[in-house]
Amino acid sequence: MKLKPLQFGVLGFCMGILAFSYPAQAQFQKVFGAKTATLANGMQVVVIENHRAPVVTHMLWYQVGSADEPKGDGVSGAAHFLEHLMFKGSGAIAPGEFSKLIRNVGGNDNAFTSWDYTAFFQTVPSKYLPQVMALEADRMINLSLADRDIESERDVIIEERRMRTDNDPQSLFMEQMRAALFPNSAYAEPIIGWRDEMPLLGRQDVMEYYKAWYTPANAILVVSGDVNFEEVVSEAEKAYGVIPSHPYPEHIRSKSPDFRAETRLTLHDEDVRQPTLYKAWLVPAFLEDKHTYYSFEVMAEAISGNASTKLYQTLVVNRKKATSISLSYDGEARGQGSLWLYAIPAPGVSIEDLEKEINTAFREIVGNGIEEQDVEKAKTRLIDQALFARDSVAGPAMVIGQALALGATLDDVENWPQKIDSITREDVQTIFDMYMNPEAPKRLPVTGILLPAEDKSK
Repeated sequence: MKLKPLQFGVLGFCMGILAFSYPAQAQFQKVFGAKTATLANGMQVVVIENHRAPVVTHMLWYQVGSADEPKGDGVSGAAHFLEHLMFKGSGAIAPGEFSKLIRNVGGNDNAFTSWDYTAFFQTVPSKYLPQVMALEADRMINLSLADRDIESERDVIIEERRMRTDNDPQSLFMEQMRAALFPNSAYAEPIIGWRDEMPLLGRQDVMEYYKAWYTPANAILVVSGDVNFEEVVSEAEKAYGVIPSHPYPEHIRSKSPDFRAETRLTLHDEDVRQPTLYKAWLVPAFLEDKHTYYSFEVMAEAISGNASTKLYQTLVVNRKKATSISLSYDGEARGQGSLWLYAIPAPGVSIEDLEKEINTAFREIVGNGIEEQDVEKAKTRLIDQALFARDSVAGPAMVIGQALALGATLDDVENWPQKIDSITREDVQTIFDMYMNPEAPKRLPVTGILLPAEDKSK
């Protein structure tokens, strides 16, 4: 899975990028050297030992997110709402006490929700790991919610949406672009929920979701830091192993239909200062086609990884048609993946002209081919980033947890550099020609144009 900066639905986390080369032989070692065990109740435990400092990151990943919410019931956002309510107390812990206890030992904690997973994490001095496990295990099975806490926290998430989405035209626009890109898919719905449906969220919505999905067999414990594998497994048996598992629902991910008509969205807004062009393509994700996933990783890095790559040099430096342009691949999903292009026109260049220039640049890549040296440099940068990630405490837990929660294996994560290194220039060219040729793309992209408010005085 992807071993470079990750973006999550609620929490943005960056492992860090460092552009220097490791010895060639290091590329073919396992990245993290993680060890794993499975408890009798089905819960997977993964440990990454790092003894540089007496600190540990404890992450509990549930293999469920907003895409697993019931559809058609008139409410949305239950997964994210439950994430908030998990801090509102259990049979043993009063509301707000969980985070207070973590802070009292010099630690910090947080949580985040995506379409496919929900994660809770704490970073504390290593000696407090058993206490953290006990706290997290308690709320896995003993969540207790007062009506007043449900009401007050619902107001909190509605305000969160107002601040982060409703008051930001770019966020609203991206929400609508996803709805157009993923028709007939749960990925079309915002993780936080639709604005008009969030006020309808109640106890039944979150508790049914909690009881269905929050079970040890659907959870992955990842511990990274100054710990010993055998001791972590022993403590996990004491805290989590005593919790009985129950069957949980199947993950359903519908496929978006391949519409033949072009989809274009345009928004004028008075809070927009800079015209922006977006394009988004539906493409395979990791679980759909692993080799294609690795090829997309290399392709996006090869033509748009930094200011020296093809798109930036062609459109920003040489032709001066854009001030910024980037291409990013999101293949971390149980369902379909997506490829996103973002570009800002240079002064005096219209969105229409910029779009034509991008199509011209894409045709040139199809006709002339992606250069071998660009592919090799991209692979080197990606592998360097992956190897650097292991030097932190939280980074490995984040990367491994996300990958496993999406259905990858530990071997997929550990051998990611080898898979990236195996991608050829022909692999990269094939997927570019297939998906991004303006003359005959496999699927038509969704195009989005975000503009300042129109001048009505003219």
